[in-house]
Amino acid sequence: MPEIRVVGAGLGRTGTFSLKLALERLLGAPCYHMKEVFERPADVPLWHAAARREPVDFGKMLEGFAAVVDWPAAAFWPELSEAFPDALIVLSLRDADSWWRSATRTIFEGFRKDPGPGDNLPWRAMMSTVLNERFTSKFLDESAAKDAFNRHVESVRKNAPAARLLEWRSEDGWGPLCAALGVPVPPGPFPHANTTEEFRARAKLDA
Repeated sequence: MPEIRVVGAGLGRTGTFSLKLALERLLGAPCYHMKEVFERPADVPLWHAAARREPVDFGKMLEGFAAVVDWPAAAFWPELSEAFPDALIVLSLRDADSWWRSATRTIFEGFRKDPGPGDNLPWRAMMSTVLNERFTSKFLDESAAKDAFNRHVESVRKNAPAARLLEWRSEDGWGPLCAALGVPVPPGPFPHANTTEEFRARAKLDA
């Protein structure tokens, strides 16, 4: 049974879906991402509890996974890196302006309108709490969100053990990940997926 070998500290819209696909290929096991949260509704109240600072058994929740990236997990990278002390911490990066342009048209857009029929209300409540408690209560404001993004990055740099931390951008591709994990570079191009346009189409944000 795989154990978590990578804890992703980078926030959503920093290439985390591409990172998920890459890690699954390198580690030969699933990587937990927001996509899995939608497919595992029983996990939503657990993340909500974590955001309320209640104890959560991350080992049990993430059993069967070899890595964990993206929201909501990235907000809990200190707890996850403590729960899995041998895991590599990967801080996926993007400049704050570019990140905001993507995040405001994808993750945050649904929070600008009242929930409608068919909306996933438990997920929405969980993510609202995560964002408010672990990011910023003003996440729909550009300046506040970019400030929170930069604070998050600096907090990871300051607090993650240097020997366990890899700063990585999607354009870095396979090389740094493979070197840090001690695995060979696989053949073929690095996966690049989940563009803003793909996210919006999947979430029907233009409907």
